[in-house]
Amino acid sequence: MSVILYGIAAIIVTMLGIGFYVARKVKGDSVNYIVAGRGLILPLAAATLMAQSLDSNATLGNTDLVASFGFWAGAALPVGLALCLFLTGLFFAKPMNRMNLTTLPDFYRRKYGRTAEVLASIIMSIAYAFLLAGNLVAGGFLFEIFVGTSFQVGVFLIAALVLAYTVAGGLFSVAYTDFLQAGVAFVGSIALIVFVTTQYGITIPEGMGPTNVGQLTDPSQGAYINLATIVALGLGDIVAIDFMERVFAADSPETARKACFIGATGTLIIGVPFSVVALSANPILASLGVEAGNQAVLYALLQNAVPPWLGALVIAGILAASFSTSDGAILGTSAVIARNIGNIRVDESTAVATDGGSDDDLLDTESDRLLTVTRLMSIPITLLGIFFAIRVSATGMLLVLAFDIMLAGAFVPLVLGLYWSEMANTPAALASMVGGSATRLILFVLVPTTYAYENTLLYIENDIFTASFDGLPTFIAAAVSLVAFVVVAYATKDSYGVRELDPDGRRTVVASGENDDE
Repeated sequence: MSVILYGIAAIIVTMLGIGFYVARKVKGDSVNYIVAGRGLILPLAAATLMAQSLDSNATLGNTDLVASFGFWAGAALPVGLALCLFLTGLFFAKPMNRMNLTTLPDFYRRKYGRTAEVLASIIMSIAYAFLLAGNLVAGGFLFEIFVGTSFQVGVFLIAALVLAYTVAGGLFSVAYTDFLQAGVAFVGSIALIVFVTTQYGITIPEGMGPTNVGQLTDPSQGAYINLATIVALGLGDIVAIDFMERVFAADSPETARKACFIGATGTLIIGVPFSVVALSANPILASLGVEAGNQAVLYALLQNAVPPWLGALVIAGILAASFSTSDGAILGTSAVIARNIGNIRVDESTAVATDGGSDDDLLDTESDRLLTVTRLMSIPITLLGIFFAIRVSATGMLLVLAFDIMLAGAFVPLVLGLYWSEMANTPAALASMVGGSATRLILFVLVPTTYAYENTLLYIENDIFTASFDGLPTFIAAAVSLVAFVVVAYATKDSYGVRELDPDGRRTVVASGENDDE
């Protein structure tokens, strides 16, 4: 335990040291703070994308789910996240980087107007409170088990530590600490699977291995939940404010694209070994006469079945992962609230225009104000994450729920705004966001479980929706969002104009007949 404690202390001190050291790069500029001056080179961009996907939900939640329900229940997390990065690199990284955006809701403003921007911002902020909570949960349990604090104190401690260097250095601090986290996680993941394989062998309980496709085809084996997890992460994470923030921060469209592909590969290389190890976790613990009980199975394994140095390395990786996604969630959400809800505009190199005119409120004169408000907003966002972490202490479920919300409310308007631009108008986007989000919320409160976890947050007891319905709300809400967009787009195509983006996406001209709500 002393070795593990030293490892925890070392990673905390190192992360804080790096975070505060690179904070000087901000230089009082909000663009430096939010998107690292749009200058991330390929190694940093790739590492920070990979680190953001390999959070403690996708490691700790991954192993818990595999040990309880089978390989695909947990592996769906890194597979879905890798799929997201691959699709982002294939279809979104280049055009989104070229737009010179500062936050993701900026796109909704340029394409659909102010109302859509605010609505998208609210959806994303709610989703990211859940994402932040999931990482704080993992950190809280880690402090409880290995440091001796209570779970609640652990949550507050990790939140305070992450908040400190995020407020100081923004995306510069986040990116450089992510580079460290990706390296530690890579070494720890590979070392863990090599040790377990050579020391204990890989034991796959019957019906729980990767070749059991029933986990993806048979509802009685959790197929709905596993497929919903892959879809929610693979598609919903495309509209992730922290992922896209890194895409915007890359120094070129090609760097953004390559970084996504490298991040996708790294996510699988690091994430899948945790799933494989988890298959053997319960047999290994049983052979040692250890019961995990309510403790995370990976923590039990690291405490009892591996050498202290390896336990310290893996735990350092998990803690760093918790830091890396928490800081991104805090930064991204705070920037969205300040810029897109608070309407503080900075660094839009080309303004939204009507008939060629410019929008007077888009002058690069409020950088200090945006920087200050973004930093201030990080405090209530962190407190909200702490509240959800203590209220719903389930890592994997919180991760998927976050992007389930994004898939239901924000995915369709982004995709069709880019690739069906001639029909994508404001009424269609608003109908899609409201319809998808409302459907997901209604089904959330009516279904007793969410991704196999009991819904302890907000459940209305009823006899219509049972636990067997779990997983389907992901597909239903996304379908409602898509149908609403298409139907309203066709219904209003003659009466409501379309905001056309120019080829590089940097300028919007409001077509005649549209009511400009800028």
